[in-house]
Amino acid sequence: MAITSRRTVIATLGAGLLAACGFELKRPPVLPFDRLALLGFRADSPLGLELRRQLALSANTRVVDSPAQAEAIFEAHRDLREKVVAASTAAGQVRELQLRVRLEFSLRSAAGKELIPRTELLLKRDMNYNERDALAKEQEEALLFRAMQADVVSQVMSRLAAARPS
Repeated sequence: MAITSRRTVIATLGAGLLAACGFELKRPPVLPFDRLALLGFRADSPLGLELRRQLALSANTRVVDSPAQAEAIFEAHRDLREKVVAASTAAGQVRELQLRVRLEFSLRSAAGKELIPRTELLLKRDMNYNERDALAKEQEEALLFRAMQADVVSQVMSRLAAARPS
């Protein structure tokens, strides 16, 4: 009984200390508009789907299908995933790949006022490659792309939160 109550006291003290220092779980940013239209993404775009998912978590903003219903219009001008050979051996075997996620976008109000000018976000990750580990490298590539995609969406959400419609 004493061990259980001691653990409870320690856990309570730990939670109290975290609360006292201002610790708070990360929440989605509050966006300055209620309705947002997303244009320019392909239907199967992983980046577009992740952005929709994050916007769905927002307490005050919902994604609408038609720009006519929206207060703000987010337009993706370019949404690319790229894989480029960064280094190869003298025999022509790939030794290193560079993975890139590129999003070029802008945000405007329903009235056409530019809220965020055309902006490009580009993330790059280098990855060693070996033919005999091809399956493992495919999985590593998928994980790196997902992490970069989450980072790009986080940056977009921060920029959307900072946009000031007037």
